[in-house]
Amino acid sequence: MTTVNDIYGSSAAGSVANAQTKSLLGDTQDRFLTLLVTQLQNQDPLNPMDNAEVTSQIAQLSTVQGIQQLNNTLLALTGQMDMSQSLQAAGLIGKDILYPGETIKVGADGVSTPFGYDLMSGAEKTVVTIRDGSGNAVYTREFGPQDAGIYPLNWDGKDTAGAVVPEGAYTVSVEASDTKGQPVSTEALTAGSINSIAYTAEGLRLNLLAGGNISLLDIRQVM
Repeated sequence: MTTVNDIYGSSAAGSVANAQTKSLLGDTQDRFLTLLVTQLQNQDPLNPMDNAEVTSQIAQLSTVQGIQQLNNTLLALTGQMDMSQSLQAAGLIGKDILYPGETIKVGADGVSTPFGYDLMSGAEKTVVTIRDGSGNAVYTREFGPQDAGIYPLNWDGKDTAGAVVPEGAYTVSVEASDTKGQPVSTEALTAGSINSIAYTAEGLRLNLLAGGNISLLDIRQVM
């Protein structure tokens, strides 16, 4: 179950880091001023520090302050992005999606789970092949010219000869080529349903109803 702490945990962590950064910056300023005053008090009266040297040291402190302020800004932006991503992910619970994968399943009624493919660029020809557990091709479908994009597909669970295939798991592969016959980058997609979200060492993950988890960036289409 997703909790408030799950959704706002990253933002709270960012606030703690921000406070720690401010404390570190304050300590740095105090140490710098102590050293500068000590230098001025113990300088050789016959060879005092020139203005350029003092100005250089102050400029170095200003540079450190600027870097720390930039870090604080980046931490704040990261926290906001994490919160936005969390809310977006929570809204996907219960949704059916397409994500990278090659496995599709055929039930006892001969109906298969949805699948599809992602064309990275336009293709003149795309061939989709479904294979059984032994690697034998049971169904092949060819498509003509297509633009880059996501293409969802449904399969009636019948082989090329029109016979219903046995219940079980199958794999889908996709090959595409351009007008010159050169390969076009493509990726097979499989369907799943989002059951919950979780924060792990790998960051925000989406738990799938059928098991396993994926990144929010793995989603290619919400159906």
